[in-house]
Amino acid sequence: MSLTDAAAERVKEIMAAKQEPVAGLRIGVKNGGCAGMSYTMEFAQQAAPLDEVIEDKGVKVLIDPKAVLFLLGTEMDFKTDKLSSGFVFNNPNQTSACGCGESVAITPAKAEEVAGAPH
Repeated sequence: MSLTDAAAERVKEIMAAKQEPVAGLRIGVKNGGCAGMSYTMEFAQQAAPLDEVIEDKGVKVLIDPKAVLFLLGTEMDFKTDKLSSGFVFNNPNQTSACGCGESVAITPAKAEEVAGAPH
């Protein structure tokens, strides 16, 4: 998994404004929504024992172990337009999304694709 410059800068801004210490941004997926799954993000005070830890552009990303195969090769971006702003996931494993963009269908990467592939 990687971050664009815009996503890294926005995460750094949010982390700098937090009152409590933050170890990183935990990203995962959960079941729900009209397309089947949605992305989750939360600031973590420490890494969980099985988290996949990635550092990109000065941001520590903690990937929930249940989400690793769903997020393999994903790029996180931050976009702003006239009406909204938010994080966007460019995920090669995503097969479809609902109209509002809050819910996606994701096919997990195959285990043999994981060996040697960049996260």
